[in-house]
Amino acid sequence: MEKLRIISNNKNRDTITRTIRMSGQTYDKISSLAEQNNTSFNSVVNQILEYGLRNLE
Repeated sequence: MEKLRIISNNKNRDTITRTIRMSGQTYDKISSLAEQNNTSFNSVVNQILEYGLRNLE
């Protein structure tokens, strides 16, 4: 399985707005990843979701 790599400025114009709930701990981890990689919180969330979907068994 390939490793997840966070890419800066991964913008996609085809978006849908949704509300999700997550734990504070998960929020903090994603927020930290976004800051470390100089990208948005939403970009990190989308990259994590896409990675998970590509690697489903």
